[in-house]
Amino acid sequence: MSFNVVVAGGGTAGHIEPALAVAEVLRDEFGASVSALGTEKGLETSIVPARGFELDLVDPVPIPRKQPLKLFGVPAKLVKSVNQTRRALKRREADAVFGTGGYVSASAYLAAKTLGIPFYVLETNALAGMANKLGVKLGGVGFNAVPNSGMPGEIVGVPVRPGVGKDEDGAKAQRGYKMWNLDPDKPTVLVTGGSQGARSINEALHGAVGRLTAAGYQVLHAYGRKNDAPEPHEGYTAVPYIEDMEAAYAVTDVVICRSGAMTVAENSAAGVPAIYIPLPHGNGEQGLNSAHLVEAGAAMRIDDAALTPDALVAAVTEILGGKGEEMKRALSGTQAGNAAQMIARRIMGKDS
Repeated sequence: MSFNVVVAGGGTAGHIEPALAVAEVLRDEFGASVSALGTEKGLETSIVPARGFELDLVDPVPIPRKQPLKLFGVPAKLVKSVNQTRRALKRREADAVFGTGGYVSASAYLAAKTLGIPFYVLETNALAGMANKLGVKLGGVGFNAVPNSGMPGEIVGVPVRPGVGKDEDGAKAQRGYKMWNLDPDKPTVLVTGGSQGARSINEALHGAVGRLTAAGYQVLHAYGRKNDAPEPHEGYTAVPYIEDMEAAYAVTDVVICRSGAMTVAENSAAGVPAIYIPLPHGNGEQGLNSAHLVEAGAAMRIDDAALTPDALVAAVTEILGGKGEEMKRALSGTQAGNAAQMIARRIMGKDS
């Protein structure tokens, strides 16, 4: 008999991708039968089927932000959504439910609770959302990406797709060297800031790239689709966006980037030393995503306000001058990047 798991993480990629990373491990490594819950308006309607999972749609339930218990004061929507979810869980003969937050997760946790199905709650953000807090209060087993999210639970990191950081036959590295015209004998600095918020990184790199290439390093720079293409320079490859991140990781010796939860998780899974430059907005959530790695000596941090060409050159030189090996050892000691396997094992009852 197969073990049936229903994953619930709809709306945004930040909820969907970690749910699917665990789903892929459950299916591919443990032989579980996995399906997903979602809503009509979420990104999951395209992402989930593309990854080979069946999707059951239910109505979303908005969670009152201040007081989760007021959820029970929205009876009509809630009852309808929970009943839809109960029917889906019964139809799938669910043995376990795994949620990553968002509107669909609240219904999943409530339905699982009323059906007596074990359920698991993952918070990927530095500050926990209301649906996940509710899930743990209802008796779900909590997991956190980073410490001090405001939700009880073991610290596991953010699940990433199983292929990240694996290149046993060297094919990904070969692909990367060829695609970006890189020299396999030179250390590679990967610089990325995404399409948003990368301007300060781009400006600092502009003043640092000459010194970095003169020191014998080469630079692969994703400058962002919304930004102008930088001036060409020997030993410097600039592209608007990197589609093939697995190839990029395979050729990279140090990465300079923002510290969004998924970025930090993928860097960690790839085992690449990182220089994090958190986005300077909000409550400092981005800084919190990488704080545990910086404290463990597994990453470095430069605040956006302190980001200069000199600061970049100094950090890269320190890492590629020897500190990078220490950082890799510290990174492996944090178990960062193993989150999908750890959570899947717990769901399957392989670890207590």
